[in-house]
Amino acid sequence: MKTANSIEVRASACPHDCPSTCALEIERLGPQEIGRVRGASDNSYTAGVICAKVARYAERTHHPDRILHPLKRKGAKGSGEWEQISWDEALDTIVQEFNKREEAFGSETIWPYYYAGTMGLVMRDGINRLRHVKNYSGQFSTICVNLAFAGWMAGAGAYRGADPTEIAKSDVVVIWGTNAVHTQINVMTHATRARKERGAKIVVIDPYRNATALSADMHVMVKPGTDGAFACAVMHVLFKENLADRAYLEKFTANHAEFEAHLETRTPEWAEKISGVPADQIREFARLVGTTPKSFFRLGYGFSRSRNGAVNMHAASCIPAVTGAWQYEGGGALHTNSAIYHWNKKLIEGLDVVNPKIRMLDQSRIGEVLTGNKQDLGDGPPVTALLIQSTNPMDVAPDLAKVHKGFAREDLFVAVHEQFMTETAKMADIILPATTFVEHDDIYQGGAQNHIMLGPKVIEPLGEARSNHDVICALAERLGAKHRGFEMTPLEIIDETLKTSGWPDVETLRQDKWKNTQPSFEQSHYLKGFGHKDKKFHFAADWSRIGTDFSGMPSFPDHWDVIEKATDETPFRLVTAPSRNFLNTSFTATPSSLKKEKKPTVMIHPKDAARLKVSKEDIVRIGNKRGSVLIHAEIFDGMQPGTVIVEGIWPGKFFIEKVGINILIGSDAAKPNGGAAFHDTAVWIKPN
Repeated sequence: MKTANSIEVRASACPHDCPSTCALEIERLGPQEIGRVRGASDNSYTAGVICAKVARYAERTHHPDRILHPLKRKGAKGSGEWEQISWDEALDTIVQEFNKREEAFGSETIWPYYYAGTMGLVMRDGINRLRHVKNYSGQFSTICVNLAFAGWMAGAGAYRGADPTEIAKSDVVVIWGTNAVHTQINVMTHATRARKERGAKIVVIDPYRNATALSADMHVMVKPGTDGAFACAVMHVLFKENLADRAYLEKFTANHAEFEAHLETRTPEWAEKISGVPADQIREFARLVGTTPKSFFRLGYGFSRSRNGAVNMHAASCIPAVTGAWQYEGGGALHTNSAIYHWNKKLIEGLDVVNPKIRMLDQSRIGEVLTGNKQDLGDGPPVTALLIQSTNPMDVAPDLAKVHKGFAREDLFVAVHEQFMTETAKMADIILPATTFVEHDDIYQGGAQNHIMLGPKVIEPLGEARSNHDVICALAERLGAKHRGFEMTPLEIIDETLKTSGWPDVETLRQDKWKNTQPSFEQSHYLKGFGHKDKKFHFAADWSRIGTDFSGMPSFPDHWDVIEKATDETPFRLVTAPSRNFLNTSFTATPSSLKKEKKPTVMIHPKDAARLKVSKEDIVRIGNKRGSVLIHAEIFDGMQPGTVIVEGIWPGKFFIEKVGINILIGSDAAKPNGGAAFHDTAVWIKPN
């Protein structure tokens, strides 16, 4: 038995789809065994704290249900009948099916489909190199960030913000559009430090009393999709009560006089009717941030989940520009730091061989694509083959009824590279066993922090598992696809990408573990000008510069009433919020996570439950025109009546009728730049 002093500890980084991208220390117990996983205490952002689900990562890596060998379907689709085959047979079968379909329909009939099961740049994005070399259909990624990115860009003009560790130097921390306790625990690390050391106030703006709201000094409980109305009323008060920094507005912003006039009618009473937030609380919040220069606005991806999310994000981001909070350390705002890394991804993604004539298919519209919607397919052929890595669309995509119908097509060939038998893997013809992040080399960037981190291989792959890079390269060889990236190891690609992007080489990064890339205070706080050509923050958004579908969008912040409204037929507004112990469908196979989450439930306000004659643990049917699910009721007074909450993307197998909550979610593309609105759904509820 190894003692604590004899256990080797390796540095790494969390690969999962979370803005924190925590720096890790991983115990290596043997060539193919890991032990405990801890946060790196010497990383300024992680600060030794990670979420419990990643701390238990040995459960996932060494889970008895890991897929460790290639499998071939031998029964009907979805029957669960498999036979173990060799890697050669698996790869040869995929290539034979791809070539047959390409000969019949052209290269665009094949759609490599992926997302953020890993956030490592090599393992996540390398699939695009094969796509581009082979002229397979492109993927327009729309699942997560588009609308929030659009709203931020409309105002600030660049994807960067204040150093996230400045939260600890704030006097007011506003957490808006993110349940940080569930999805990025490090925000809470720095916020609670500010409270402890400075007496800072923590304000949470969220539709329900979640774990983050429970830790706050003030919870602003907005109705889903009404953030813009709340933000406008806050700024109305700031201008009316002379809490706006007019010197800052004159120097750093554009159209501030017109904007102030626009807000004249956006009173707290106006916003209360829309958002349900009491006018007095709107004034209280406005006065708090208006009299506290060091107010830090941490704006999350929740804005992307509403059809009016771009407008709402823009509205929220305007508040620190009105108060001038950007001038102060511990003030300002952060949504994403994605632009500070200035990556050259030509080698990783094969950007030197992109054919601009190849069609782009919308990731969120996979149901429409697979069921043959002509508008989605454009002038190209039907999709008859999928190569899927790092995602589980049979659970996580919207409009699941269409997704399931598409995957059930007998003429559709599906190859899935996976760690577990997900709902998507169940519909595959060939399953390839995938490594976890401790079994391969990769490089990571912090989405809402400021470090580049190396994730070196900690242990050898279990069973016959292979990395995403290895699979793409093996397929490329058999398909005759030529690119020098297919001839390189992940570390060689990482090294060249670092150097061509202006960063130290891979060996320097290995020695240092990470590289802090935060720009100077002046750049991070836009004190040398914002990202637009005029160097000003823009209160008037030019949506035409951000997306192609911008008609009808308001220029100035407002309540843009395009959400899926409650009606007599569908009187409830559903939010499918993230759970604490899952991350999308990752960790839904981990025993400890399942034990803590228990089962899918819908939270219903006591007043609504009384009208519905529903009690705790009753089974109810929740539905709309897209479909319905049976689910257990939980009675909860932590949201406004008319709002219902389902936490977590539970795999379909955990629901009574074996289909997940996203059957209720629309796949229509939101303006201006696309994206499904996962928290913007009207539903009815009926006792079962």
